[in-house]
Amino acid sequence: MAKFGEGDNRWIVQDRADGANVHNWHWAEKDCMEWSRRRLGELIGGLTVLEGEGGCWIRTGAIEKVDGEAYVNIRKGKIIPGYELHVRLGWEGEVKDSADAQPVASVKGFVELPYIADENHDEDPEVKIALATESAGGNGGGSAAANRLRDAMLARGKPLILEKIRVFVKDIQAGGPAREELEKAKAGKPAGAAGTGSEGGKPAATTAAAATGVAAPAAASAASASTASTAAATPASKSKKESSSSGSGAGKKTITITQKFHCRPADIFETLMDEKRWMAFTQSKAKVSTDVGGTFSLFDGSVTGVNQRLQENKLIMQKWRFSSWPDGHYSTVCITLEEPQVGDTILRLTQTNVPEEDRFGNATVFETTERGWRELIFARIRAVFGYGA
Repeated sequence: MAKFGEGDNRWIVQDRADGANVHNWHWAEKDCMEWSRRRLGELIGGLTVLEGEGGCWIRTGAIEKVDGEAYVNIRKGKIIPGYELHVRLGWEGEVKDSADAQPVASVKGFVELPYIADENHDEDPEVKIALATESAGGNGGGSAAANRLRDAMLARGKPLILEKIRVFVKDIQAGGPAREELEKAKAGKPAGAAGTGSEGGKPAATTAAAATGVAAPAAASAASASTASTAAATPASKSKKESSSSGSGAGKKTITITQKFHCRPADIFETLMDEKRWMAFTQSKAKVSTDVGGTFSLFDGSVTGVNQRLQENKLIMQKWRFSSWPDGHYSTVCITLEEPQVGDTILRLTQTNVPEEDRFGNATVFETTERGWRELIFARIRAVFGYGA
């Protein structure tokens, strides 16, 4: 990942006194490191983990360090976050008989999150919890009281920290410090603006008169004529827009792939409907239902969907999506299997309603999805099970 400030300047709009990145059409890059340090401090610094439960008092301390990089790119009003962070903070705990009693043992430790990254935004990061020092316990980190506090921190503190980290990830995925800027851009002009020809809430006619020296009445007449012309054109424009958006698959694409395997159709059908085989040839977690209406999860949850139609050894039809696609958006995958001669299977795949961009603004969805079918699924099935053609 390129570090903040190291991007190609041809694609990044720098802050300028004489120009503006209108509606964030060009790349706009914002450094989020200071915001990340502040936000993480708000979320996981000074948390009360336990307050007397089981005789334990545990609280997180201040953030000790946040290293790495964090930035947000905005293009055409879409947010593309990038971050790789290493976070460390302290924690302390006491074992006491009561709130007012002297501690039986007091410990200090640290919590470390070595890798919080955008590429793993849908997974919980690793959390390490360790002891650093102990007092009043007598025999270092191995004492029963110290271990009791560490175990309590693991059991109660770790889930609490992960819950807060999910909030941080959600915030930076939404734009972090650039979110307000993006919302303003999407909202357009303030309510006082009276159309594209106005400035600071002044009517367009007045602005035109001031700028050109034309008498106000004449400018007002010109503005009125322009407004009338625009209004007259609106129905036709609206009709054209509605026609375009109601067409089949506007802004969506269709993948078609034909593959030949040296095996029987039953071999391919079973491979695509058996989670153990999926795990074998993808080397990742998979859960696959063999029922119509049942769900599936592939590539550690990166791909999910629902079985719509199943015809043994002949047809698989599924609702299918990547986790990075826009929320709620599904494509339809249809796989047919034929055997023109014994021992040769022809697989035909059609995937409709594939979005042009994912929810982060990456416009490589079609290419990535098609390549995934060819290289990560069909090619590996041949290699692992010996169905090469």
